[in-house]
Amino acid sequence: MAYGRGTPLESAVWRLRSRGCWTDAAELLTSRAADPAAALERAALLIERCLYTEQGWPEAEDALRGAEAVARTDEERGAAACERGYLAYASTLLGVRDRADEARSALGRAAALIHPEAPRRALLDFRRGLVAQNLGDSPQAARAAYRRAHEAATAHGDSLLLSFTWRHLAGLALREGELKEARHGFSESLRIREELGYLVGTAPALASLAAAESEPEAGRLRAEAARLFRLLGGVPTWLAAQLTPRPAI
Repeated sequence: MAYGRGTPLESAVWRLRSRGCWTDAAELLTSRAADPAAALERAALLIERCLYTEQGWPEAEDALRGAEAVARTDEERGAAACERGYLAYASTLLGVRDRADEARSALGRAAALIHPEAPRRALLDFRRGLVAQNLGDSPQAARAAYRRAHEAATAHGDSLLLSFTWRHLAGLALREGELKEARHGFSESLRIREELGYLVGTAPALASLAAAESEPEAGRLRAEAARLFRLLGGVPTWLAAQLTPRPAI
């Protein structure tokens, strides 16, 4: 997937998204709301904004309903269900409202509608891994889902999704004390995001790598993450806790 190198509209949407300007990016797609692909992308942008800023839930819900309304094929309905599950997951994860059952149900519906070999299946598998890890406390199921997503993203050339699968597989490795594997995965995630210019995702990647490194490198990485975090106006909001200096003991 050639992020930022498609049509002028696709390039403009990517530039805004990569800098955390989700509302502006979504606005560029408003006039194409009757087109299922554009409606879905607009909803996805506003859902991502919710996850990074913890704001904009009603707007994301409205956009998602619009995408669901214009979906015609099984693939389109499955893609909308995947976004429905992701919005419910984000709401639950961030403590807005417990929608865990809705997240699982929607992602299950998406799995029934999206063909196993379709490119979008990789994103679905990744999100099912998120639910398994963060809502179900099932790291083994999460790892299996992340690996399926990783293989499919590699096959379809989805670089951005690869940055996420690398990062989450590395997170599981770190949890198990596999520092070498964790550093490699976090480093790959950071490398891809820097190459793509995915600025809003670079600070979290730096902070994740810092967690697997020793001082003074860990401190240098956290400082760079904090600089980007401030540059982007404090997003993602949940990163602040990871960047707070720890008192000496």
